[in-house]
Amino acid sequence: MDAPQPPKITDEDLIAYLDGELEDAACRWIEKLLMTDPAIRRRLQELERTWELLEKLDEPVADDRLTRSTLEMVAVEAAREVQETSPLQGRRFWVRWLLVLGSLLAAAGLGVAVGWFLTDDPDRQLLEDLPLLENLDCYRQIDDFQFLKGLQERMLFQEDQSDEG
Repeated sequence: MDAPQPPKITDEDLIAYLDGELEDAACRWIEKLLMTDPAIRRRLQELERTWELLEKLDEPVADDRLTRSTLEMVAVEAAREVQETSPLQGRRFWVRWLLVLGSLLAAAGLGVAVGWFLTDDPDRQLLEDLPLLENLDCYRQIDDFQFLKGLQERMLFQEDQSDEG
């Protein structure tokens, strides 16, 4: 069986070691590798030299032309994006409001319809009693209930059969 391979060390690990960004356990692990592996020691020295050379370079200075041209590019790009999205945003705004308005109208219509179907019509009873109300003056002149029963027995209160047919 092969011996387990030690974990490989990356340049990022070595750079973090040089910058002092590693925890104690990681530092000890890298220091142990540096004592035993000459290739890792050589790579660490190369990285140290690279960092030293980078520190010797003068910092680049941005002149006014670079600043101006960068700001102009940003402004041109922002104007182009606004132009591309502006009509679309306007349409989206109106579409949203129309959808909201339509939804509210539909909800109101549904509420009215449900209310109309679930509540009793107060005029329905009045319509059912209309024949009685039309003849109320005549009925008031009748003195007792027995007289009405006698008229009914003689079949004087038959409904007009021609209306039903």
